[in-house]
Amino acid sequence: MSEWEAGSIEGITYTYGYCDELNPLRLRLPLLQSGFAPPAVRTACELGFGHGVGVNIHAAGSATDWFGTDFNPSHASSAQQLAQCAGSRARLFAESFSEFCLRDDLPDFDFIGMHRIWSWISDETRVLIADFIRRKLNDGGVVYMSYNTQPGWAMMLPVRELMNCHFQASARLDAHSKAPVETQSRTHVAAAIDFVNTVVATRPGYVVVNPLVAERVDALSEQSPHYLAHEYFNRDWEPMTFSQVASSLAASGLTYGCSADYRDHVDEINLNPAQRALLAGIPDTVLCETVRDFCINRSIRRDYWVKGSQALSEEAQQTALRAHRVMLALPRLSVLLKVRGALGEAALPDSSYGPIVDALASHHPASLADIENRVRGRGITLPFIVKAVTLLVGAGVLLNVQDEAHIELARPSSNRLNAAICEQALQHGQVQFLVSPVSGSGVLIPRLPQLFTLARRRHLREPAHWAEFAESALSRSPATAHVADVVSGSPLDTSGDLIAKANRFAEIHLPILQALGIA
Repeated sequence: MSEWEAGSIEGITYTYGYCDELNPLRLRLPLLQSGFAPPAVRTACELGFGHGVGVNIHAAGSATDWFGTDFNPSHASSAQQLAQCAGSRARLFAESFSEFCLRDDLPDFDFIGMHRIWSWISDETRVLIADFIRRKLNDGGVVYMSYNTQPGWAMMLPVRELMNCHFQASARLDAHSKAPVETQSRTHVAAAIDFVNTVVATRPGYVVVNPLVAERVDALSEQSPHYLAHEYFNRDWEPMTFSQVASSLAASGLTYGCSADYRDHVDEINLNPAQRALLAGIPDTVLCETVRDFCINRSIRRDYWVKGSQALSEEAQQTALRAHRVMLALPRLSVLLKVRGALGEAALPDSSYGPIVDALASHHPASLADIENRVRGRGITLPFIVKAVTLLVGAGVLLNVQDEAHIELARPSSNRLNAAICEQALQHGQVQFLVSPVSGSGVLIPRLPQLFTLARRRHLREPAHWAEFAESALSRSPATAHVADVVSGSPLDTSGDLIAKANRFAEIHLPILQALGIA
């Protein structure tokens, strides 16, 4: 029996999401701030890549040789088709972790990534992956791992148990049903959600002493069944504490590097003064991170782990930070100087953050040294620039940028992958990201802007023609014709609406997509 058959929900495929933390370029800035030398990532591996949106974006958008596996055959097939379209060097397999991790034809890796996988696999598989990391990660290499954690998940553990028990009971009752597996699984998931809502409505003692449970259970009804199936109903499901994960990875030769969530690097938006003082007095990393999770009630951790990386001298750290490049990814007038941390939404002072954004308003890549020179007369120092850029990248306002040589190497495969995804938009809008060779990352571009981009690729020059092209495609797939789009966030109705959106796309969004190397 495969891992997929043994541990996951049969028949329900995972979502077509994208995780930017799996982009190796993203690890540079937080590791540099934490005093580590980031590796040059020539080979990379993703374990459990889902439909392969991210692994294909990162393979097409860089010169890195990517490998990976996903034990769901339909996921792997989608990923392999995208890789073939892009003509990238990605080698993607439909193998269980036990098969893939024991292959004798894999290179050693500079980067290994896992998004949420650690929470949904058995203890035996965790041991297998830890050994794979020990054997296959180069010295100086980095592991990215996100996982459900305590204490944020603590109050939902009994709720998950209720839902899972109901799911299993329903499955036993329908053991001889002739309905398709996907239909049965969807029905059982929906019934489990309804059941737990019914239980909560009776005001059980657990809800009385944990009043936020009712709110979180109510929110489940709004979630995609694909997400719910994989988040709550896998056989193996364990939100682990930081100390448990650190212990699991110690045999791999890994030590904690830093958080991959850029917002975690600015304590002022996450911790009150007393908490910051408390953490400053805790020298032990495991205890410090455990207390931090307790302070912010963290439910998901996103971590970088390093293998044998040497600490940078202060001079080398400052030099590397000044060389780091970013670019503005939004229209300047659309930038809201706000960021959300564990303490809630925080306003960023325009007097100090505004000049940094203004220095990038041309949408051309700039190093932190360039920004430092452009704002020198404002009394803005390099440490503040580093903090500001970190928050603005974390908020999606800025993107990290590759060096020019890697941008040029990535252009052909990025162009091919984007063409393939835009062609898919004629039929559906499942993949809502295109790859930028400039940032090496995925950029959120839903179906309608993809259709406008495809119209331009087909040499239609005027926005009115793009609108006509998009209207024709949408009319042939009525089930998705009213999906909200990124340009306005409102449903599509008339030809006039489409023309207005196409004009707005041409005026505001197209110049940025061109700067990103997408259009």
